[in-house]
Amino acid sequence: MSSHPPLRRGLVLLMALATGLAVASNYYAQPLLQTLAQAFAIDVRSAGAVVTVAQLAYAAGLLLLVPLGDRLERRGLIVGLYSLSAVGLLVSAMSGSFTWLLLGTLITGLSSVAAQILVPFAATLAAPQERGRVIGTVMSGLLLGILLARTLSGLLASVGGWHTVYWVAAGLILLVSALLWRGLPRHPGNPQLSYPHLIGSVLALLRDNPVLRARSVLGGLIFACFSLFWTTLAFLLSGPHYGYGTAVIGLFGLIGAAGALAANLSGKLSDRGNGHWVTWGGLVMLLLSWGLLAAAPYSLWLLIAGVLLLDVAVQGVHIGNQSVIYQLDPKARNRITSAYITCYFIGGAIGSSLGAAAYAKAGWNGVVVSGAVLAVAALVWVAISVRPARQPVPPASTQGR
Repeated sequence: MSSHPPLRRGLVLLMALATGLAVASNYYAQPLLQTLAQAFAIDVRSAGAVVTVAQLAYAAGLLLLVPLGDRLERRGLIVGLYSLSAVGLLVSAMSGSFTWLLLGTLITGLSSVAAQILVPFAATLAAPQERGRVIGTVMSGLLLGILLARTLSGLLASVGGWHTVYWVAAGLILLVSALLWRGLPRHPGNPQLSYPHLIGSVLALLRDNPVLRARSVLGGLIFACFSLFWTTLAFLLSGPHYGYGTAVIGLFGLIGAAGALAANLSGKLSDRGNGHWVTWGGLVMLLLSWGLLAAAPYSLWLLIAGVLLLDVAVQGVHIGNQSVIYQLDPKARNRITSAYITCYFIGGAIGSSLGAAAYAKAGWNGVVVSGAVLAVAALVWVAISVRPARQPVPPASTQGR
């Protein structure tokens, strides 16, 4: 029996918008890499560092900050992190050197993990009978933020230059921070949990829980594929094969938004006990997508098809992973989130760095080979480490606190 009324639809949509904007802050730079390389007189591999720093900072925040959601009052923690994220975006907006841009990116990356505190908070606030729908809505906002950040960034940069992207993003984050302060209820944490114990328990969860460990490594591998592609796509599209500007490059994020639709389908299939086949099917699609993307320099249509297939595959496997790990221990959702998403974004940082290095050394062919190798590694990992669940857990049995 629920101890609280159903969540207002307006609050659920606000949380979805807020998670999307927070995570988007780490992706605004991706369609701008060629522009940033020219603005700061650096090579494309060095420009790729802004994406790597964002993802490493996000991974650090996931490990060091997200567990605080089990200890501190959540509304104050969330709003404080959103405000800090706005500070980082303002530093980036005012930066006159690449070093200052990296500093602003570091601050924003660390604090934008507020999105990963909002997701389990939504699960906690929701009544049991609506929890799946609420989490699905909030996660759709997060996925759309990742993908549409590129579109917004490209359009703003084409109108007012790359600085404009960060000025507008900072204003949006400040606005949503104020709305969250007004809309979210206060929710006390457990101050008896010491900070060292919280961090230690995250690492202990990875050490002691083979299901979480297997899904975390898989998440890292698929997000490495995702980040490798999206980090280098701007180089291909702005290069001699296409010669597109930032506005057109950003529009490719609209194509990737199909992944958000796949997320809902993946969740429904997983709820019906088909999660293992969703994982296998998604990884096969991921490998096939690199076959299509090999022809990307010569065919726009094959590039579009490859983008669709890659994003549907990655988001489907990701939501399948989450449907498994959130059944493990409802009382430790923040720490489970911290463990899984930390590994996820470490994989993303590795993928971004690998992609920039591969493109600098071997062009687009190097990117395709690297992506295909990662996809094969994910398939091998599933074969040796991931086992199908014996039966799905009925939604009514989930108890969040």
